[in-house]
Amino acid sequence: MTSTVEPSAINIDLQPGHAIRRLHQISVGIFLQETGELGITPVQYAALQTVGNQPGIDQRTLARTIALDASTTGGVVDRLEARGWLVRRTAPEDRRARQLALTPAGQALLAEAVPAMLRAQDQILAPLTERQRSEFMRLLNLLVTQNNEMSRAPSDATR
Repeated sequence: MTSTVEPSAINIDLQPGHAIRRLHQISVGIFLQETGELGITPVQYAALQTVGNQPGIDQRTLARTIALDASTTGGVVDRLEARGWLVRRTAPEDRRARQLALTPAGQALLAEAVPAMLRAQDQILAPLTERQRSEFMRLLNLLVTQNNEMSRAPSDATR
């Protein structure tokens, strides 16, 4: 039996999806404030950091690792390559696959971006105590992991 709730009885501010969307807006705003002069977005940062951590990663694996669909990842890689931060090379074992690597300029940008990204993370979590931060991250990662398959672009990183 399904209960009926009057639409006027719903307080949007008490809905988890709304709060998560708002926190995402805030997170992006803080990230862009901290990294403003670098001209990098959170998704571009994730791509650069992942390529920096895994030189030679192919574009499909990058997409699965940072939970983006293939066409969005292609656009991100195009923009990073156009800015001289990333290069694509044909994979020797599969000529259809493109391996990614940071350029020296990409490595320098990433080195500049990391402190700004860390400041942004600290600012996002600033209202919480250390214990609350730990618990928040534990619960957040639980929600992401347990709901990963419901994503339009599931991440391989959470498996």
